[in-house]
Amino acid sequence: MELRLFTEPYHGATYDELARAARHAEECGFEGFFVADHYHPMHYTDALPGPTDAWTTLAGLARETSRIRLGTLMTSATFRHPGPLAVIAAQVDAMSGGRVELGLGAGWFGLDHSAYGIPFPPPAERFERMEEQLRIVTGLWATPPGERFSYEGRHYRLTDSPALPKPVQRPRMPIIVGGRGPRRTPRLAARYADEFNLPFTSPEQSAGLFAGARSAREAVGGPPLIFSVCLGIASGRTGAEIDTRLALLHEPSRLPPEEPLHGPPGKIVDVLGQYADLGASRVYVRLRDLSDLDHLDLLAVEVAPRLP
Repeated sequence: MELRLFTEPYHGATYDELARAARHAEECGFEGFFVADHYHPMHYTDALPGPTDAWTTLAGLARETSRIRLGTLMTSATFRHPGPLAVIAAQVDAMSGGRVELGLGAGWFGLDHSAYGIPFPPPAERFERMEEQLRIVTGLWATPPGERFSYEGRHYRLTDSPALPKPVQRPRMPIIVGGRGPRRTPRLAARYADEFNLPFTSPEQSAGLFAGARSAREAVGGPPLIFSVCLGIASGRTGAEIDTRLALLHEPSRLPPEEPLHGPPGKIVDVLGQYADLGASRVYVRLRDLSDLDHLDLLAVEVAPRLP
């Protein structure tokens, strides 16, 4: 089971703080460093100095790291048109030497949109747009060099696109689709994605959702999906360390309620093993405090080597 990190720059983080954490994560042996794509803080503060743009950040990290995987968890389909998104992601993949993964979601946080003038359609339309974006991005990347790509959909139209640049990774960079919905999200993951991610779900909740995505993939065909979970984790060598880290994860926010996994390293290993038994091969650890590098050291030394 791989350990990856999931960061939330909208809480207030500079690029330098993100880069420092990414470099340290790479030194510790974490498999990935992923960023949320939001423009408005979830907590009830201004979160100074303000949000960072996910893809601008990843472009910088692509040049400051050499091994660790990079990506979004998730990019909102409402933020960027699919053609430019395919160009941006392919360019950052090239800048990284082929280490980038595209996590794409329908978008859910209204304040991201109202605060920065981005249209926020109803849920059904957001999922329609997400599916069209997946069709377009994968179609652009799959078009052979020298050929053209066109698309006519309800929300997007592309005419004679040269479909360039291509990702370094072939046949394409990995695509992650995730969410807790029981119908639309597993269907989209089965049809277009390489990985299906569940955010902040218990083992009991995850079992049924993984099963639904697995069945959907079998129905459409293709290699098995990679299953992953994203979790808030607070561990430590003492009760005081655990409580301090857990308090940050319990701060009042606009995020959906969750119960972070907390306890000494042995308990963390045991619970993550339950997810592994369900088929999860990756865990994205929600990194609430970018300056708490000791937590990364602890997870790298006392949790990662003991995972199945």
